[in-house]
Amino acid sequence: MAKCKRNRNKTKRNFTVKTPTANRNYKDTVFRMLFSDRKNLLSLYNAVNQSDYNNPDDLEIVTLENAIYMGMKNDLAFIMDTNLYLYEHQSTYNPNMPLRDLFYICSEYQKLVDKKSLYSSTLQKIPAPNFIEFYNGSTAAPDCTELRLSSAFEHLSGEPKLELIVTVLNVNEGHNAELMQHCNTLNEYAQYVAKVRHYAADMSLDQAVERAVDECVREGILAEFLTRNRNEVISMSIFEYDKELEEKKLRKAEYEAGREAGFSEGEKHGRETGFSEGEKYGIELNSIETARRMLQLQEFSLEKIAAISGLSLDEVKKLQ
Repeated sequence: MAKCKRNRNKTKRNFTVKTPTANRNYKDTVFRMLFSDRKNLLSLYNAVNQSDYNNPDDLEIVTLENAIYMGMKNDLAFIMDTNLYLYEHQSTYNPNMPLRDLFYICSEYQKLVDKKSLYSSTLQKIPAPNFIEFYNGSTAAPDCTELRLSSAFEHLSGEPKLELIVTVLNVNEGHNAELMQHCNTLNEYAQYVAKVRHYAADMSLDQAVERAVDECVREGILAEFLTRNRNEVISMSIFEYDKELEEKKLRKAEYEAGREAGFSEGEKHGRETGFSEGEKYGIELNSIETARRMLQLQEFSLEKIAAISGLSLDEVKKLQ
């Protein structure tokens, strides 16, 4: 569990922010919908930070309305005790989260500060950032890991001059017991997701989600939330689970196609240049083949193709 020092300083800074309204131009998630409620969000914050705040109004919501990257919006952003927290939910492994959060945090700071004061001799104070990803994908993962922006730097020499660390917490049922114990809403959310996955193994996705919702209501798991938002939760859950399955299928196809196309050529290249160079060549061909296949599907933005294939945006544009 992510541990932070308790900060009891209640002094509010004069950041100019607006509480956002729902933006339905992108597909919301059950996680974001559930924790957009201030009371639930405060409970989650307390569990992550081992604190015991009890006034939801202490949370200053600063989630950006227009911070949409690769079709998805920043899930939750808020200021607490002059610190800025970016919470993200992911159902698939995403090594690019530090880069995404870098874009988000820059947009947040642009909104929070007075640009004119950046040219003065007075130091412009900004809230210290904290980045948390709540992962509940079906691929096995440890309770807590870290993703670092510096992992994406090419030919890094020495210590990185810019770093951003995302703490990834596994919130699947059976993981992070202490965190679940201190946030009952998160614990019940994990139980709901586990039920959906369990039933989806033996029946259609629509039936699995509806059965999971009905069963949770009967057992008192997120009962009020699910009863009040039944239709929307069912719709979002079907979308989320289907999206997770499609991404897994895509990555499997990418791997198999890349292995077949890339490593056969890499083996040939390796006989000429040595195994290490041949292996590298094969990996490069994998990336190109992945990008080409995604371009053919015409369902992905160029930015997403670059992120998944590992190619630069300019390289993807050349392939296009």
